[in-house]
Amino acid sequence: QVQLVESGGGLVQAGGSLRLSCAASGRTVSSYTMGWFRRAPGKERDIVAAINWSGGRIYYRDSVKGRFTISRDNAKNTVYLQMNSLKPEDTAVYYCNVSPLFGGPAILWTWGQGTQVTVSS
Repeated sequence: QVQLVESGGGLVQAGGSLRLSCAASGRTVSSYTMGWFRRAPGKERDIVAAINWSGGRIYYRDSVKGRFTISRDNAKNTVYLQMNSLKPEDTAVYYCNVSPLFGGPAILWTWGQGTQVTVSS
């Protein structure tokens, strides 16, 4: 059974940076579109960014374009999210999972615990 473990979150001041990691075990992610999602307090979980299996196709939601960078290391079965110029509105629990974008699977895997990102103003 696949397990997704997110890490790298924390408390940071506005304008700061964090790098999130998502390590997968139980299944290789190399052939899947992977995405980062977030759930802000009182809101639904939304996709933030996605990257296809080769890294050749990438999606960002408008609010993070130019500030966040998604990448992957298939040899390490890991996906990353570099977050720069963080804003208080980026505060959320961040999760990774497969994504249906770019022909990815329609059914997501079991969610991990996520990693909390808190941006103070």
